[in-house]
Amino acid sequence: MGTVATSLGTQITKECPILECELPIDGSRFEAVILPIVAAPAFTIRKKATQIFTLDDYVEKNILTPQQRLLLKCAVKNHKNILVVGGTGTGKTTLTNAILKEMTDTFPEERFVIIEDTAELQCAAPNTVTFRAVEYIDMTRLLKVTMRMAPDRIIVGEVRDGAALALLKRWNTGHPGGIATVHANDASTGLTRIQQLIAEATIAPMQQLIAETIDVVLSVEKISSVRKVKEIIEVCGYDHTANKYVTNLIY
Repeated sequence: MGTVATSLGTQITKECPILECELPIDGSRFEAVILPIVAAPAFTIRKKATQIFTLDDYVEKNILTPQQRLLLKCAVKNHKNILVVGGTGTGKTTLTNAILKEMTDTFPEERFVIIEDTAELQCAAPNTVTFRAVEYIDMTRLLKVTMRMAPDRIIVGEVRDGAALALLKRWNTGHPGGIATVHANDASTGLTRIQQLIAEATIAPMQQLIAETIDVVLSVEKISSVRKVKEIIEVCGYDHTANKYVTNLIY
């Protein structure tokens, strides 16, 4: 851990016991912790994907059904905003890369702007701008900069905080057809999670904005070692009387 820190020009010490970085060799994500916040030093390495799967590959592996594949292809073609939800290790990023590949294959001439804090998304489109959020320039700031980059599609690797509000505003002002991921247990909870993240930026109710902007939510899960697309819902609106999102379970 000390060697990794030194190679990156930083330190991991008892005063700064957390190291979050990317390994310079292959870009793998490296997370390390030491005393006093843990009883013994520990680290994890998350390797960067070496292969980008297609939606057809997902069908062959029985992760997607042919009907689900068709739905996602239609969503991409019609510039629908897609939210991918799931727990840690369920394959959100891998599936997002597959959808992103479908986008670039279908619309190779479009400009893709990607924002993430860890480089995981891979886009083969020739006109791609990739932003990295850092400690002093957060995702919200980058989303504002994005508007001056003439994007056709705005992609966010993982939404974690009040940047969710900035993202929906960008999607809802002439830049539809994006993808974002969020940690949630199922599709409906994904909408609630976005609502909670927006609450970190404003106390104003934003359920209507969420319902108007997010078109499709798909939930992925991992049971034992098997990954599946659990469900796909269409967001149809928000019922203020019942205080809930109006959704249509498609698959």
